[in-house]
Amino acid sequence: MIDSLCNEPSEEGIATAMFYCDFRDRQEQTTANIMGTILNQLAVRGGEVMEYMGREFQQAKKEVGGRGLRLPDMVEMLKQAVAALPRVFICIDALDECHPQHLLDLLVSLKGVLQDSPRTRIFLTGRPQVEAQVTRYFPDCAIVPVSPRVDDVKRYLENKLDRDPGPGEMSVRLRADILEIIPRRISEMYVRASTGPTSCIILLYTG
Repeated sequence: MIDSLCNEPSEEGIATAMFYCDFRDRQEQTTANIMGTILNQLAVRGGEVMEYMGREFQQAKKEVGGRGLRLPDMVEMLKQAVAALPRVFICIDALDECHPQHLLDLLVSLKGVLQDSPRTRIFLTGRPQVEAQVTRYFPDCAIVPVSPRVDDVKRYLENKLDRDPGPGEMSVRLRADILEIIPRRISEMYVRASTGPTSCIILLYTG
């Protein structure tokens, strides 16, 4: 979807910002850092926003201890950034890998941005365990379930195997086993793990 948004011809001023949550980097991926990353991607589209960010940052440095920018500062600047653009798409992938300590703060922050920015669209992906938290703050969001398809898994594996830098090191039998066993195991895991989809796509619309 991100590739589609970035590649789609669009009128000047429409912007897309993205962030990928990674459980291996949970301690660094605080809500402030996530919002700051999104803000940086959008701020380059508007000179006034960059100037506003610069003033706020310098003001924060002057305060006791040079505290730097806090989460409320980031949210306010993000509101300024999206207000300067006709349409903004914010995409956050793998929301379920966001640290629970930061997830609620992130949802509250996104809700604040949406309330003040009716031209903003948010696209989240995550496994079903985050659905309850998201719908708590965004009861009118659209949720699209996604389940694994064996054919898609096979195509992905074939693509990876075709790009193997050492194709001569793999026998025909091993390749066949990979293409047969892995998709079957994934399908079996899916059936045992849940009667519903293994992941969901959450679309938040404000108008």
